[in-house]
Amino acid sequence: MQHTHSKWVTRERPKIDRIACPWLIRRFIDPGAEFLYVPSADVLTIAKAEQAIPYDVPDVQFSHRGEYCSFDAFIADFGLRDPALADLALIVRRADTGKPELTPQSPGLLAVSLGLSVNYPDDHAMLDHGMVVYDALYAWIRSTRAEVHSADLSKKQP
Repeated sequence: MQHTHSKWVTRERPKIDRIACPWLIRRFIDPGAEFLYVPSADVLTIAKAEQAIPYDVPDVQFSHRGEYCSFDAFIADFGLRDPALADLALIVRRADTGKPELTPQSPGLLAVSLGLSVNYPDDHAMLDHGMVVYDALYAWIRSTRAEVHSADLSKKQP
C-alpha cells in the first residue's frame, strides 16, 4: 500500500507519535503527504470530508495496538524493514506510552516533544521543527550511535 500526495488527519497539538508518524510517512512512504491537525472529536468527520486517512485515534488502522504505538503500526503495515527504524520505533514507543525510562533516549525525546509544544502554538510549525528532531535521531541510529564525548577539562587541551 503506497501513497502519493496522500492526506492524513489526526488530533491537534501533536507530540511524539503524531510528529513521528508524519516524519515516517514523508521520509519513507509519501514525500508529498499533507497533514491535518484537528480537534479530537472531529478527526473521523474531517477524514471523510477531506478523503484523508485518520491516524493515532481509536478504531482506525494506523493507531495504537496493545503496547505498540501508531509509529509501529505504520512500520508493520507498510512493510518497512530498516533496522534503524525498528530501533527508532522503540525510542518513540517508550516516550509515547508512558515508559520513557526503558530506553536511554526516550526521556530526551519526550522532553524535546513537550518543549516543541510549548514553543510552537501552530501545529504545522511544530511538525516542521519536529521533522529535524526525527531526522537527527534516525541519522544518529544509522551512523553515530557508538560515538561518545567526554570532555575532561582538567587536562590541557591542544
